[in-house]
Amino acid sequence: MSKILPLKRFGQNYLQDQNIIRKIISEIDPKEKDVIIEIGPGQGALTQHLVKLKSNFSAIEIDKRVIDDLRNRFERIRIIQQDFLEVDLSEFYKDNKNRLRIVGNIPYNITSPILFKLFDNNKIIKDAILMVQLEVAKRMTAKIGTKDYGILSVLLNYFGTVVLAFKVSRNNFYPKPNVDSAIVHIFFNEERIDTEFNSMFKSIVKSSFGNRRKTLKNSLSNSIFADIDFSNSGIDLSNRAEQLNVDDFIKLAKFAQQNKSR
Repeated sequence: MSKILPLKRFGQNYLQDQNIIRKIISEIDPKEKDVIIEIGPGQGALTQHLVKLKSNFSAIEIDKRVIDDLRNRFERIRIIQQDFLEVDLSEFYKDNKNRLRIVGNIPYNITSPILFKLFDNNKIIKDAILMVQLEVAKRMTAKIGTKDYGILSVLLNYFGTVVLAFKVSRNNFYPKPNVDSAIVHIFFNEERIDTEFNSMFKSIVKSSFGNRRKTLKNSLSNSIFADIDFSNSGIDLSNRAEQLNVDDFIKLAKFAQQNKSR
């Protein structure tokens, strides 16, 4: 294992436990024709297993120290020095026409931006196996009406399905973070291909959860949809956002799309 020290500015916490690493690889269950992209390989905990496979494997890393170390250790590795948020994922897809598989122990401070990037590229992504904060994992998998049910829960249920595969103690990392973690497995729905509607759906969900204590009527009237009268949308506007399921939000988004230019 590399001796490169993790840097706080990159949100690096290196996974140490080999049993956990094996469990993650088992959850990924890589196949020969898979196109796998690892976000932030770090010390190579997952990389050392993935690079041996016959699948099309690439790693994306922002830290040059890590890149130099990994290239010295693994001859066959394809590694790209770039911020994942700035990477054009379509470049990986167009060469193979196989939907991408995204894996990684992602920086916790940019979990939401990473997830939204995956949503924006859902047409070309098969699934994602990610290490996230346990509290975020709970929000991602929350059921309607619970305190954790929110924007992430709704969007993940719209773009696919998500499973909390297993929890990971903070004691398995160096340096030890202040929170426990979890592996989540997101399976993307390839039928959500209407980019314009997807954008409208995301905007409706964000606006609806703008203030959790307010009714939908109040939240939407104080949002970018203030000029639309949703009273004929078929949704009870006296409800709060956390009381709506994915189909309800789809109905709101369709109504907004039909009435946005009126």
